Amino acid sequence: MRALLFGVAGGPDDVPADAPPLRTALAATPMALVTIDDPGFLRPDWVLVRPRLTGICGSDAKQVFMDWGEMSPDNPMVDFTSFPHVLGHEVVADVVALGPEADGVEIGDRVVVDPWLGCVPRGIRELCPACASGDNSLCWNFRVGPIAPGIHSGTSADASGGFAELMPAHPSMLHPVPSTLTDEEAVLADPFAVSLHSVTRHPPPVDGRVLIYGAGALGSSAAAILRTLFPSVEVGVVARFDAQAALARQLGAHRVFAHEPVHTLIEEVAEWSGGVLHGDHELPMAYPGGVDVVYDTISRKASLEVACRVLKARGTIVKAGVHGTTPWEWTPLYFKELSWVGSNAFGIEEVDGERRHAIDHYLGMANEGRIDLSAMLTHTRSLDQWRDAFSLLADQGMSGAIKVAFDQR
Repeated sequence: MRALLFGVAGGPDDVPADAPPLRTALAATPMALVTIDDPGFLRPDWVLVRPRLTGICGSDAKQVFMDWGEMSPDNPMVDFTSFPHVLGHEVVADVVALGPEADGVEIGDRVVVDPWLGCVPRGIRELCPACASGDNSLCWNFRVGPIAPGIHSGTSADASGGFAELMPAHPSMLHPVPSTLTDEEAVLADPFAVSLHSVTRHPPPVDGRVLIYGAGALGSSAAAILRTLFPSVEVGVVARFDAQAALARQLGAHRVFAHEPVHTLIEEVAEWSGGVLHGDHELPMAYPGGVDVVYDTISRKASLEVACRVLKARGTIVKAGVHGTTPWEWTPLYFKELSWVGSNAFGIEEVDGERRHAIDHYLGMANEGRIDLSAMLTHTRSLDQWRDAFSLLADQGMSGAIKVAFDQR
């Protein structure tokens, strides 16, 4: 099969001298479109699926652009990855082959893939406490064989992802797509599920105010979720690009703020939320602040420092972005007794008193018309056009890209 394989020598790519930094990094990325063996069944109860659409996740883009900030050489996540691997975990696909012991799906089923490689896909009979409770992304056994280490499809040398013509999956990872939903709607299930997890695990108070920092796929999804599930909550969004700001307004954000200048951003958020500003230096602090929760989908220096300065005392920063380590001024974190919590992917989530897998929540809500993220998918490209696909993300200000997907139909 043809696949975009990461961890191999890339081909030549001419870059204009004035290209943005991410476009320059793309030219040097260790990834290439190659022909490799079909994946086969990783275990007798696995199946093969043929991707229809595969979204490019922010984590995929960061890996391809090698944009991890000031990464520590002791980053422990390296031990939960194996190379080379085929990226891509936001997948809507058709089931095309069944392993001899596969059960629960049929050839021809159209499915969304839950990519997490936890106990059940790895054939572990005695589930770890995380998997037993539905916290699939916190499985204890991401390094247990015979499947090579990897937290989800697209990070394991064995469990290849959706940037390919075929992809292995366990039936427990597959969620049937209602016939009334398009592929373009179904492929947005993963980013929705990530944001659903961050919001439902760290919900805002009734009649509260929240700030979503970042208006890409995760930020856009969070805005839609908050407006749908928490209609009494005031939602502000920090957007970097015009296309993101327009979508945030379309999804119901009450205020949309420009990401810079940062001093002005803090002033405007404080004015909107009722925070009282103090300080004449570069970045003032709102004290008391007026924001209850910041959903940080960026997690860079600027987003963290803004969050700390606008939050109420004992407010919460939810770190949903996957950017690497970065130095930042965190004095307000202890002064205001803030909570800084991580939010990692998704599993079984509770919505309106019902516990279901986050992907099933999305498919149901989209099918019922409660959630419409269709405008979030702005561009599609073929695998042959992979450099163009990532170039759209390298210069979003010019391209207007929010979610880009590979179209393999």
